[in-house]
Amino acid sequence: MEGEDEMGYKWSWNVIVRSFPLLLAGAGLTIRLTCIAVGMGILIGTFVGIGRVSKNKFIFTLSSIYVNFIRGTPLLVQLYLFYFGLPALLGFPIPPFPAAILSMSINSGAYVAEIVRAGIQSIDQGQMEAARSLGMTYHQAMKYVIIPQTFKRIIPPLGNEFIAMLKDSSIVSVIALEELVRKGYLVMGRTFRSFEVWTAVAFLFLFMTFPIAQLVNFAERRLKQND
Repeated sequence: MEGEDEMGYKWSWNVIVRSFPLLLAGAGLTIRLTCIAVGMGILIGTFVGIGRVSKNKFIFTLSSIYVNFIRGTPLLVQLYLFYFGLPALLGFPIPPFPAAILSMSINSGAYVAEIVRAGIQSIDQGQMEAARSLGMTYHQAMKYVIIPQTFKRIIPPLGNEFIAMLKDSSIVSVIALEELVRKGYLVMGRTFRSFEVWTAVAFLFLFMTFPIAQLVNFAERRLKQND
């Protein structure tokens, strides 16, 4: 199961076949990390995004500080902060998986917050005025009128956030969490076949992101038809 190109390099399919179960296990952890992180990120981002349009200056300021700090610093630095920095402050270690989830969730939350903020601001101001004229409080109008319409509009960018976070999850390999990229390093160290290994890793990422990208495109087309 080997092929040779014009430069004399012998491609080995055996390496990919033998390493595929290990890489697939890493891909499974990558998906699990991403689903948990984006799920928590949506929860965090929804509240922070609402805070970003709040008329309460204290809530607005806290939300803005969080968003600007997280979006202005690399995910890798945030990961190191939780994995190395926080244990030094607390006095006990944080295992790799919780550290990865914390850093990825908080990072995703900041980007989701901006998606939610933009979604809320895209809703016509007349919607809020109509709800208030019917006797709703500001919080009731947000809960029953504005937020439902907002989530309909932000589904495509949330899908893009999922894709971005899935790819960015490769960063957690630096704390020895055995997701897809870390598994790739382990296989490469055993086989010394870097080209085959990283080609397989690249295609596994493609196979994970491509269906989501198609769903995002489908959602965008459906939403345009419904507008």
